[in-house]
Amino acid sequence: MTNLPDQDSPSPNPSRQREGRFVPRILIIAGSDSGGGAGIQADIKTVTMLGGHAMTAITAITAQNTLGVQAVLPVPTEMVIAQIESCVSDIGVDAVKIGMIGSAATARAVVDYLERLSPSPSGEGWGWGLSPDAPTIGTAPPPTPPLKGRGLSIPIVFDPVMVATSGDVLADADTIAAFERLMRIATVVTPNLPELEALQKSLSQREREGAAQRRKGEGDVDAAADPHPSHAFGAGPFPLPLGEGFLLVKGGHGEGDEIVDRLIGPQGEVASWSATRIETRSTHGTGCTLASAIATLLAQGQSLTAAIAGARHFVRLALHDAPGLGGGHGPMGHQAVRLDIGPERRLNQITLGLSDYAASCDFYRTLGLTQIVATDDAHYARFEAPGGATLSIEQGAEPTVFFECADLDAEVARLQTAGVVFDQPPTDQPWGWREARLRDPAGNAVCLYQAGENRRYPPWRLRDA
Repeated sequence: MTNLPDQDSPSPNPSRQREGRFVPRILIIAGSDSGGGAGIQADIKTVTMLGGHAMTAITAITAQNTLGVQAVLPVPTEMVIAQIESCVSDIGVDAVKIGMIGSAATARAVVDYLERLSPSPSGEGWGWGLSPDAPTIGTAPPPTPPLKGRGLSIPIVFDPVMVATSGDVLADADTIAAFERLMRIATVVTPNLPELEALQKSLSQREREGAAQRRKGEGDVDAAADPHPSHAFGAGPFPLPLGEGFLLVKGGHGEGDEIVDRLIGPQGEVASWSATRIETRSTHGTGCTLASAIATLLAQGQSLTAAIAGARHFVRLALHDAPGLGGGHGPMGHQAVRLDIGPERRLNQITLGLSDYAASCDFYRTLGLTQIVATDDAHYARFEAPGGATLSIEQGAEPTVFFECADLDAEVARLQTAGVVFDQPPTDQPWGWREARLRDPAGNAVCLYQAGENRRYPPWRLRDA
């Protein structure tokens, strides 16, 4: 079982904690995107917005914008490894995200380095920037599905970047062939559908060549035949070389209005997520963002399924908040996803009463808030502040502060164990929120809740908001 740091556990370096909170260290091995939409730039924004510390080992420098990739300059393998060593030897690492790898030589060198850091199946050894005498980092509860050890003590998320959103190729055949070892050490591999097809073709080609070489001279006319002709997505255990890891097949390149992402383990499908497609051209960097978000949430001690769910939520909100830059596939709005996901518990919503609907709406719009929800019967309205907090006004409502939780039921159970009394247990509401209500010692109304996209982007959000 892979040990993951617990966000509330003591750290070897006291400076890694601020106000008692663990700060996960995320090492990003990827290429640079001059346009800022994908690559290292998207990774840094994602890790930062989720409360982590981003470190980078740049594998390639690209000249690109929303219209395409104009030039690529791979960074020498020795320099890539030097960057990794600088981060690991001093700061340490709690999770690794691998994106554009640059070359086959770099892919092999990165695997060699990561394997050498923690050679024992239990993840023992003093790699990841800790000395042998450093205090032990606490561990989170066992994740689900289990992240079984492969000689590594931290989660590794591998996004096999091959083609940019614009369609430009970012990995040659030799580099794709070298991905096999990266997939074997990864906790989870996150290909989109075109990347999945390329990986399968590369594996099939190598298997055919190997079979032909072994049978050469035996007079077998079928020497070049596919040794695994039945291998296909969904047909039994996944054919890619995943070791004990998992495969997250992203469905964004599929057809239709519904996007389905599937998590595949050694024995088949583990979980799936579906959501309505968000219609936008600002999709540059979605894969990089998702992988970095998964890595950060895993480093915080979340289970793999919870980390994927949270990462998908972050990506969808960043798509909703895209600023609309450039003439092609624009960047996402990472900077706007502030209070929707991240450290618990988030004070991000307040409800107040109202007596004059029109006057109240005018007042809060004059204050600079954006109205995002209105009702025909003038009993309710919701506004969004520039920082991402929301304010609701409602006829007959008692002033209430709202704290959002990633897992409402678990948080309520924790508080009840501590003796906190709830007036209302977790309850699903018609407006898409799940709420639990209580009062503080002074009698003020408090609500713990989960809303997901429905806080800022409900289906009935005003079109011009």
